[in-house]
Amino acid sequence: MPRRSVRRLLCSNDVRGRSRSGRIEAAVDTGDAVAEGTFDPAEYADELATAADNLDVGSTLWHADDRIRVWEVLLAPGERAPFHAHTCSYFWTVVSPGRGLQRFVDGTYVVRDYHMGETKVLEHTPQTALIHDLENVGTTPLRFVTVELLD
Repeated sequence: MPRRSVRRLLCSNDVRGRSRSGRIEAAVDTGDAVAEGTFDPAEYADELATAADNLDVGSTLWHADDRIRVWEVLLAPGERAPFHAHTCSYFWTVVSPGRGLQRFVDGTYVVRDYHMGETKVLEHTPQTALIHDLENVGTTPLRFVTVELLD
């Protein structure tokens, strides 16, 4: 089977986002952080228990085919997207800037400002899944376009 087909299957399979040791891990670039800290994951225990199965990485799925999925992420001030898993490489672009807070499964969080047109490419697989939530902690709507690369 060509590598492309294998990767497509992996991206659509049920995954757990666990490392070889079996622990769920998160890797995030906090270089642009305006604040960092910790929280008690027990406050989100029910949600975290199913996060690896939540592959809805946006608010609205705009397009899906065998190569890509295009999502809109739109959060009003104070609104929060639940914990979810990124199991494929993807990129996002900010189309309405604002401030967001991301929590990670290891009990850490980061707050950062997102700027108009800012784009970031992230590489993940089912074995290196990123599991996090996103909360708009700013005063304006926060909006991204996220494109998952399936092959």
